[in-house]
Amino acid sequence: MSAGQENHDMTHRDIALLLADAADEVEIGIAPYQAVIRGGRRRRARRLAVAAATALVLAGSAGATLAWAGRPGEGENWAAPSATQPVSLEARHVNVPQRTTLATGTDQGKKWRVHIDVWGVPRDEAEAQLQLEAMRESGEDESVGRASDLVGRTSYFVQRSFGNGKSSTIMFDTVKKVDPMVRGGFQAGAVPLDPGTFGLDRLVFGKVSKTIQKVTCTWKDGTASVLDKVPDGHDVNSDRQAIRPAAGTPVNWFVCLGPKGTGSKSVGVSGQER
Repeated sequence: MSAGQENHDMTHRDIALLLADAADEVEIGIAPYQAVIRGGRRRRARRLAVAAATALVLAGSAGATLAWAGRPGEGENWAAPSATQPVSLEARHVNVPQRTTLATGTDQGKKWRVHIDVWGVPRDEAEAQLQLEAMRESGEDESVGRASDLVGRTSYFVQRSFGNGKSSTIMFDTVKKVDPMVRGGFQAGAVPLDPGTFGLDRLVFGKVSKTIQKVTCTWKDGTASVLDKVPDGHDVNSDRQAIRPAAGTPVNWFVCLGPKGTGSKSVGVSGQER
């Protein structure tokens, strides 16, 4: 029994010594924080180097539209400045005119209306051809010869409509520049209200310099219609014919309708600002 106990004690003692020897060979220290930090810095430095190299390559790409995609979650609100875009034909009103209603009302139970379309300047013959085609679609090409006649010019059409009839042109011009100072202060014309008739010229229309404050339309029956200048943005209504601006032109415009059974005798302007 004593010999067996001794052998048992020796066995436990030998195992303990062996474990101690093994533990002596293992280095146990604090967590390698500095090593982790150094490794993270090396990885971050590599990313910055890649980003810097990429930026240099992008900076050397003159005239290109640039986009930079970073790591997920980075640069989500960043966008490279876009290249300046050319102004579209629509924005320049080359193929879609600026339209302004000049006057409207009801006569003999039929609605009538006068409006002006102002077409922007085509820069070349290709743009002019597109404009001419758009004019044809709107029925405003009858006064235009060739597409080349429109290059570098502004065109405007004053049109009237009466009842259910189609609009017809009553005034047209195409010019390199619309003169803001109308010769004599105004330019006017007169036509029948109903385009399908040859009657009295009751519908008077025209343009005036911005400085003109009043237009007087005198009729053959001895009466007169006096039109005042309204502020920009003033609503068009059937109760008041007036002098008003039109989009795309540096002058003002007017329309006056004479009483039934009479026609235009004369037009005059007054109240010019100095």
